Amino acid sequence: MNQKITESVLNTLKITKQGVNTLEKIDPDDFAKAIEALLNCKGKIIVTGIGKSAIIASKIVATLNSTGSPAVYMHAADAIHGDLGIIQEHDVIVCISNSGNTPEIKTLVPHLIRDNNTLIAISSNPSSHLVNTAQRRIIYRYAKEACPHNLAPTTSTTLQLIIGDAIAIALLECKNFQEKDFAKFHPGGSLGKLYLRVGDLIKVNKCPTIETHQNIREAIISITENMLGCTVVLEKGNIAGIITDGDIRRMLNSEDVIDLNSMHLNQIMSTNPITVSEDEMASEALQKIRQNEISQLVVIDKNNNYKGVLHIHNLINEGLI
Repeated sequence: MNQKITESVLNTLKITKQGVNTLEKIDPDDFAKAIEALLNCKGKIIVTGIGKSAIIASKIVATLNSTGSPAVYMHAADAIHGDLGIIQEHDVIVCISNSGNTPEIKTLVPHLIRDNNTLIAISSNPSSHLVNTAQRRIIYRYAKEACPHNLAPTTSTTLQLIIGDAIAIALLECKNFQEKDFAKFHPGGSLGKLYLRVGDLIKVNKCPTIETHQNIREAIISITENMLGCTVVLEKGNIAGIITDGDIRRMLNSEDVIDLNSMHLNQIMSTNPITVSEDEMASEALQKIRQNEISQLVVIDKNNNYKGVLHIHNLINEGLI
């Protein structure tokens, strides 16, 4: 029994791999024309399909939405029973069908191009009704399904999925979609946490500051009240230095006579605090904290203006540590 299972699994993987290898034979010009149509879309991107292809269409929509190309899913069967109202003028519709000739697809296709719409077909049948009607087409070919009866959509749906991913990534690169853009659409989960901006994390913090003319006693009060383990020393609005609770402890442990009311801040402050931009990713800030073995970073904007303090506890609370 175990040998039979192993042979079945390996055979499925072999057939699927053979199918994937055929994707390199897709006409690159067909891909380019489809991508250009999506880039020039003045309306919505709508992805539709029937059966297992509909499930693939739903996944492609999810990928497009998360990578900077807003898209809408429409089930082909629901479309011919009222959901055609989703389609508006200038929308681009991507229709996925392995055969391109199912009754639902034949009924649906004429309605997909009635309002200056562009129809992109993804199919394995170059002579199908779908492909012949569409203005753009991506045609894939494969020997057989992994199903031993060559019936259950297996290899074909895998190829459709890969084509969808190729489309999404091409659009992403054409739009110069960056990590910071990706972060906007993924605020939740461990993936989202990696791309949190520093500016987002410090919104819950107070903004500890003290002026250069003030004394050590006032610095201690500022550190205590703001509960971030430090206070930033400003001179005419510019960052002059930072005093941490560690600086205070070292001062108190010294054998010198200390007058908290007359002692100057520059006697204990660090004049070159390590800073981080409010637009930097939280993961980059964490790296700075670890490299410098500190607990706080002074946050600045693009003009080097002081914006607040990022504490290691902010990163811990977000589950980054």
